[in-house]
Amino acid sequence: MWSSRTDLLAHSLIGYAVERLKLPKDTTWGPGNAAGVVDAVADTVTPEGIGGHAALRLFREVLLPACRPMDDPMNLAYVPTAPSNAATMFDLVLSASSIFAGAWEGGAGAIAAENRALRWLADLAGLPPSAGGVFVSGGSAANLSALVTARYVHRERTGSDARGTIAATREVHASVRAAARVMDCNVLPVDIDAQGRMTGEALRAALEAHEAAHLGDGSDVFAVVATGGTTNSGTIDELGSVADVCDERGLWLHVDGAYGLAALASPTAQASFAGIERVDSFGVDPHKWLFAPYDSAALVYRDPVPAAAAHAQHGDYLDAVDRGEWNPADYAYHLSRRARGLPLWFSLATYGTDAYAAAIDTTIATARAFADAVAERPGFTLLLDPHLSVVLFTVDGWTREQYLEWSKRRATEGRWLVIPTSWQGLPCLRICVVHPSTDPAALLEILDDLASYRG
Repeated sequence: MWSSRTDLLAHSLIGYAVERLKLPKDTTWGPGNAAGVVDAVADTVTPEGIGGHAALRLFREVLLPACRPMDDPMNLAYVPTAPSNAATMFDLVLSASSIFAGAWEGGAGAIAAENRALRWLADLAGLPPSAGGVFVSGGSAANLSALVTARYVHRERTGSDARGTIAATREVHASVRAAARVMDCNVLPVDIDAQGRMTGEALRAALEAHEAAHLGDGSDVFAVVATGGTTNSGTIDELGSVADVCDERGLWLHVDGAYGLAALASPTAQASFAGIERVDSFGVDPHKWLFAPYDSAALVYRDPVPAAAAHAQHGDYLDAVDRGEWNPADYAYHLSRRARGLPLWFSLATYGTDAYAAAIDTTIATARAFADAVAERPGFTLLLDPHLSVVLFTVDGWTREQYLEWSKRRATEGRWLVIPTSWQGLPCLRICVVHPSTDPAALLEILDDLASYRG
């Protein structure tokens, strides 16, 4: 029942949400403020409760400051997020709307809007009108669901129930190996070239060696996972030549583009994904570089019919429901689901796709300007020309321990978040730009600080 107390709480919650969007992010927030948070919540779940205003105050003053502001423009680690104001505010609307988006029967309006956003992505990739898919929680769920479909297709075609093998490089995202463990299948390693890419030549060599080692029978390989912008370096695999090999051998080609495939919306970068139009499936996370809030990943199939055959769940209470025009629960390993693609749809509808192209182009230009500055400065080495918006570089003579010490100190101070990584065994620093408001001049301050840093 709605009451005056509920009304006051609603205004407080919405007021906080607006305030959070309007105010600059506090970059000193993060794990350094986590002391005491366990004790702070210890007495909050009780028979009487503590009341909504007290819970909100605890969240604002104690819990939130112990969380990293992932949408800060100077958060340059991992792959951060940069949700648009429209997408974030619509996420509140979505939560208030109580939509079951697993089946057309219960969520047709929401599903229609999600499918429009999926169609935009499929069109960017050049997939046929029959393409379709579903929004899942993240790249891990997208990769797992696509590979389950791939193995289903392989088994239907060959009649084999072997564990199966996936071909991928060492640069592929860890979630692909995690999916292989969940599916109890093998991973065939494929060599990378000097830029960290899978090529058709290397894939063919790996498959031939695998067949020779298995007495000429390589039929257990059912899928190849290429990457459209690796998380570590932003490298884009040679999709065209990889697709040639997959076509020759009847292998499912899935592209993990959780971070990088957002750049299909960019006129600057789109040509780098030549061959994407030939894939069987791909995944891309709107919560990374498509300006939507957590958690959202788009999984798109060239032909969604096999996906439905692999994933559709059946039961007396389910089969009694009209399955309808399009049931998202049929295209991944879930049943109940939030309409997590709606914030992306709303943001696209609010700002237009031209604004998305401009925003992504801006981040690419910022990253490339920073890379140019690294290459020009004495004392620094640019390790790889950026394919997208990731830049890998070293400070000449630094050890991994020095990178870690500098990174931790600057993160604690709230100046910026830059986390060390490694490139082909060499310790280095990595920045990833996904926020259009990241200031190129502020990035140059990082180089100034590194040059003068003495620990």
